[in-house]
Amino acid sequence: MVYLNFLFVACIIASLVFYFYFKTKQFRSTLPIRRKWYTAKAGVALAAFLIFFGLNATILYPDILGFAVAAIFFIIGAGLGVNNYKRMQHEGRYIKEEYELNR
Repeated sequence: MVYLNFLFVACIIASLVFYFYFKTKQFRSTLPIRRKWYTAKAGVALAAFLIFFGLNATILYPDILGFAVAAIFFIIGAGLGVNNYKRMQHEGRYIKEEYELNR
């Protein structure tokens, strides 16, 4: 149980690091499609944070309230992740084209 908690905490920290990394890339980007692409990538990292946070809540609080909170976090994270993953795939198609046009 302790190792699983450690694994979830490491995943939570990693997803937050990726979130802040992609948000920084978003603010520094000058091209609009690339900015939207980084926004979607940051949303996927935020969704991973919510999912791992919900899974960690089931370990820390193994009662009905803990499972209810975990289910809410998991559902919101999964919806956010699917939506942002689709956006990331869609906008990723136009990254190279936008770069070639704005050379």
